[in-house]
Amino acid sequence: MRTALHNVRVFDGRQLLRPGTVLLDGDRIGSDPEGVTAVIDGEGAVLLPGLIDAHLHVNGRSALERLVRFGVTSALDMANAPPEFVDSMRGIRGLTDIRSAGTAALAPGSVHSHIPEIGRRGLIRSAAEAERFVTERFAEGSNYLKILIDLPGPSLDRATVDALVATAHRLGRLVVAHALSYEAAEMAQAAGVDALTHTPLDRPLDRPAADRMAAADRMLIPTLAMMEALTSPSTPPQMVEQWAMPGASYDSARASVAAAYRAGVPILAGTDTNTDVESAGNFSFGDSLHHELELLVDAGLSTVDALRAATVLPAERFGLHDRGAVTPGRRADLVLVDGDPLHDIRAVRSISRVWCGGIEHHPARLARQS
Repeated sequence: MRTALHNVRVFDGRQLLRPGTVLLDGDRIGSDPEGVTAVIDGEGAVLLPGLIDAHLHVNGRSALERLVRFGVTSALDMANAPPEFVDSMRGIRGLTDIRSAGTAALAPGSVHSHIPEIGRRGLIRSAAEAERFVTERFAEGSNYLKILIDLPGPSLDRATVDALVATAHRLGRLVVAHALSYEAAEMAQAAGVDALTHTPLDRPLDRPAADRMAAADRMLIPTLAMMEALTSPSTPPQMVEQWAMPGASYDSARASVAAAYRAGVPILAGTDTNTDVESAGNFSFGDSLHHELELLVDAGLSTVDALRAATVLPAERFGLHDRGAVTPGRRADLVLVDGDPLHDIRAVRSISRVWCGGIEHHPARLARQS
């Protein structure tokens, strides 16, 4: 089936184009207007590439169904197990498409070692185990490696982190490091990871740290939605101490994003949305990414770069070359929104239509936050 979307303003990754027509040809964006069987008048609305959440933990098909209704057509799962469960959520026609780290690497006695299934499977005790651990993860289908650096507290040591990163890079794979403290971020940078996820809550990234990230072309996935939840006055202090550290501050997270952005570090939008009963926060799949975009703008990103953080950049950086842009031949992952998100990022909440792999979904209409 070929559909023509008339009178839509496409976000091309830098600006809004003049009103025009985009063709949908099955599960792809088309280029041939012959044989169009349906015409939709976009009435001047803005057409975005499908949104990408660059950090979450999917809990099953229901999460994918909710994500797509909020315009999130791709998701980077940042730890899940067992492999059979992850595989059950892959490639479901018309639903949010995922990539996954599978089982993350973690230290015995660390806070993450107590998570069911992941904590058992992810244990690594020394650098000597790195080769086996990494090759097993990729053999069972992991798309990239996730390393949990839980400093302060029981955590992987520097030699083990170095060995994990070196092995993954030798196999041509990306490495993402969980880092909630400045010390953890420094260890991750020294090891040469490709991305830091979260931001230090004990002290902000300073200019030298941000400059090192930029020089190495290292990504930051700050998950400000989770950082906000972890440091909220309503979050029990014992939970903050369990997952972060005493004295954790959202101001530190926000300042870290600002420093990284000023230095030219690529910022990707991720939320850390999950269903762990012991996790902080009360946000849910899909709508949390809209909140993340607003937090990124509040931290200093332009509206253009916030949109790029949830479209172009995660697609480019994680090798999803068939999406992230409204271009013929790409996946027909599209979000039509009312209003101008380059003027007000909250306009992304005003979803009127969503297509995922060419299949249209009834959108979830989000109320704008004042």
